[in-house]
Order: sequence, then structure tokens, then C-alpha cells
Amino acid sequence: MPASSFSSRPGMHPSGTATAIACDIFCAVIDNFGDIGVSWRLARQLAHEHGWQVRVFVDDLHAFQKLCPALDLDKSRQTVDGIAVEHWHTPTHAGDVLEIADVVIEAFACELPPVYVAAMARRERKPVWLNLEYLSAEDWVADFHLRPSPHPRYALTKTFFFPGLGAGTGGVLKEHDLDARRAAFEASAQARADWWQRTTGGPPPAEGTTVVSLFAYENPAVDALLAQWRNSAAPIVLLVPEGRISGAVARFFGVGSFGAQTHASMGALTAYGLAFTDQNGYDNLLWASDINFVRGEDSFVRAQWAARPFVWHIYPQADDAHLPKLDAALAHYTRTLPDAARASLARFWHAWNGNGVPDWTDFERHRVQFAARAVEWASELARVGDLAANLAGFAKSQLK
Repeated sequence: MPASSFSSRPGMHPSGTATAIACDIFCAVIDNFGDIGVSWRLARQLAHEHGWQVRVFVDDLHAFQKLCPALDLDKSRQTVDGIAVEHWHTPTHAGDVLEIADVVIEAFACELPPVYVAAMARRERKPVWLNLEYLSAEDWVADFHLRPSPHPRYALTKTFFFPGLGAGTGGVLKEHDLDARRAAFEASAQARADWWQRTTGGPPPAEGTTVVSLFAYENPAVDALLAQWRNSAAPIVLLVPEGRISGAVARFFGVGSFGAQTHASMGALTAYGLAFTDQNGYDNLLWASDINFVRGEDSFVRAQWAARPFVWHIYPQADDAHLPKLDAALAHYTRTLPDAARASLARFWHAWNGNGVPDWTDFERHRVQFAARAVEWASELARVGDLAANLAGFAKSQLK
């Protein structure tokens, strides 16, 4: 493609009449589903809540389809849910037609195609260029949020946009109707009964049962925890979306696999294997559970909005570089808990992340306080502002 073959996707017609802001989001799927999960949530919010014209470039359509079953793997360019989706074939590829948007977002430090950057520099009104970073609760995030970075060759400036859990950060993603949808699900016995029938083939568990969802990376601590649940004095129902932890659950129950529609019981523990679900379906799983084990970034955020106690399996990094991030999140989340409850949750999270053995009895001792804090925390986090709205507001201020 010749370097000069491009067009802009401006937010203003030549006549001066306003049109929707055009936005391109580039996402390289590094591992698992967090990268495309966050990018797709952001794309949907910008399109549906802010009226932007959004296009998503993604290099792994198979991972994307897990979260968005409507995606056609055979199409390199398609429209899904009102959003243009392009298969990003190679790092130098910038779509079948090189068009430059008003707002350009590179998700999680993926590098834009050089031809696209060059065309950005030639655009009369330069795009707002944002690098959407990974979520961290560490204090330094507020200092680096919205920090500009001039391009070394072109008259372009990239701005770092940091999600976070505290004031002065970009916040985290939350759809405007999420609380209403959760409240409707919780208020409707029929909706919950229908969900259990579709998901497990049976009715909701009896009163007094603790429902746990388990979404995690491979984890050596899971065997001890499954044994504690098996020996529990009260019944426990475990919901396991098929994924990287499924093999360990299968071994515990002595079965060959633990995919969708698998069902096994041992002692007080009954477990169901669930099919991988889309993003709205995952929210329902969190709302149907009393305690949620989550992993990575996207499910970590959704668990906080679910207002239920949760346990985070943070993405492991070399030299335990992830542990300060874990502690920073704990500091925010447990801030108002009594000392004993705060220490208990910290011990459990650290054990689940490789430092010790999870103690379910100790966790259970403080569950009432954990449940109250989960509700309180969801309200606190909402005051930081929704990431999509914060991002849209910043971009608009730069486009004036």
C-alpha cells in the first residue's frame, strides 16, 4: 500500500456539521482473554453510550470469538454490534483501507502499524493518540496517568491512559446500566431459576448452600481448597467455567476432563463444569455466586462491580513482580475492614497466589464483613469514574 493512500475519518464534515467521533482501537492478544476483553468492552461503551464510530483491530479472532460468538472467523472485515472489526493480520497491517480516526487507542502497549502512524502525522487535525495501559492499584499510577509522550520523528503526542482504583486515575470500565441489570437479576427469582436451569440443568441450590465461581490460572493451591470444600460442614456448589483450572478440578474428582455439562460430587462439594460464556453471561455467573474467584484484569474488575466477596488470582510475573500490585489492590479493597478481617483476606489472597495454603475456615469466619465491604467498595470505586467516560471526556477536550 503506498504511504500516501489514506483518508481520515473526521469528526466534522466540511460543511461544519458535527458527526460522531471516529475511534480506532488496536489490540494484540498476548495471552488469555484480558486484552481483547477490555478492548471489546471499551469499544462497546464508546459506541453505545457515547455515540462514537468505533473500529477494532485485533490479531486473534479465535480468542475474540470466545467472548463474542457473533464474530465470523472467516471475515477479515465485519460489523458486530454496530462496531467495525478488522483482523489485524501482521504488525505492519493497517486494514484493507487506510483510514485515520479522530481518536486512536493502542491497547496495552501494542505498537501501531508504522504506515498508520505516518498517516496520522499527515492528517491536518492530528488524532488524539492514547496508550491504554494495564490496570494497577499502585500509587504511582496517578502520577503517570495522562502523561504525554512526544513522538521522536513526527509531530504527534501519545498520552498514557492508566486505569486504576483510586482518585487521579482513569478508573475502570462500567456500563451505565450495569447496576440496574444486576439489581434486576437479584430481584427476580424466576430469572435466577432460569439461569440455573440453562447453566447446570437443575434448580438453584438449597438455602444454606455457598455458591462459588472458580475462574483461575493453573494453581497448585486448588487441591487443598477443593479438599477443604469437600470436608465443609455446609454444602458448597462450585461453578467452573471451562479453562485453565479445569484440569485440576477433573483430577480431584477422578474424571478425564471437566468441561461444559460435567457434574461431580464428593462430600459437601458439588461441582459443575460450565461452557465458556460471553461477557454478559459472565456477569450473570458472578451475580449468581456468593464468592467469586477471578483472574487477570477483566474478571477482576467485573467481580468488584458484582458487589460480592472475591479472591483475585493476579497474572503471575517473573521475580514476583506481580505481588506489589496484589498488595496495592488489597490496600484499597480492605481499607475499612477490621484488622482481623483485613489480615484474613490478605492471607487468603496471598495463599491463592502461591504463598501458603488457603484456609477456608479462616475466610468463612469473616464472610459477613467481606460481604458488607464488597458492597461498600463498589460504591467507592464508582466515585473514581467510569474509564470509558473518563477517556471520552479527555479525548473531547483535546479535539476542541
